[in-house]
Amino acid sequence: MIGVRRTLSTVQWTQIGLRSSAMSPATASASERREELRQAYRDAAACERCPQLVQTRHSVVFGAGNADADLMFIGEAPGQSEDELGLPFVGRAGALLDELLSGIGLDRGDVFITNVLMCRPPANRDPHPNEVERCSDWLWRKINLVRPEVVCTLGNFATKLLRDDQTGITRLRGRPEERTLGTLNVRLLPLFHPAAALYTPSNVELLREDFKRIPELLALPPLEQAAVDPEAELGAPVVAEPAPAVERPPGDQLGLF
Repeated sequence: MIGVRRTLSTVQWTQIGLRSSAMSPATASASERREELRQAYRDAAACERCPQLVQTRHSVVFGAGNADADLMFIGEAPGQSEDELGLPFVGRAGALLDELLSGIGLDRGDVFITNVLMCRPPANRDPHPNEVERCSDWLWRKINLVRPEVVCTLGNFATKLLRDDQTGITRLRGRPEERTLGTLNVRLLPLFHPAAALYTPSNVELLREDFKRIPELLALPPLEQAAVDPEAELGAPVVAEPAPAVERPPGDQLGLF
């Protein structure tokens, strides 16, 4: 099956303010990847790639959870509660996500949770295509540093981006497939977004049923990963300008991964 393969150049890493190094996530230890993820979080807090979102956001919601998680959830964008607290999925949708995780014997400490956008769109409008494009580099970086075995896309935006296809979530939900994301082969499971499901009680039950697929996917043998040349993945090492100092967002995300 043909998947989405996104390999970023050194120039692209530098443009988003990430440190360039010879470290390959494919061969790095969990502790090394965790430290690189922490640095990415600090760099992301200074991101100004979307001028409108910079003007209206309260915090950059990078993501939170286990930096070495086998399971990653990717939603759409922060809402008001997430923007205020600096943490993903903390409102009603977050409560439902917690309930669904509990139903399969997991909690937030077992998974990593993030969004397509790190900043709240004004009035919770849909993300604009240029915003998705500008923020996607951060998402690929998080995926390749956490290195999950299973990625659950929550809703249309995440599903269409990671599948590089415009097929809607209603047709795809609950149907796992193998995909290549960045440099990583994963099992991808499209799911309804918990916030959208709350508006339709029947969809909550469908979401609950689809969650039951997750333990089955996690129990499968890991997918074979292609050998990665660090220079081919990240390019020749360069020294990037350090990100400017910024005030830490109100939610201490660093303490969660």
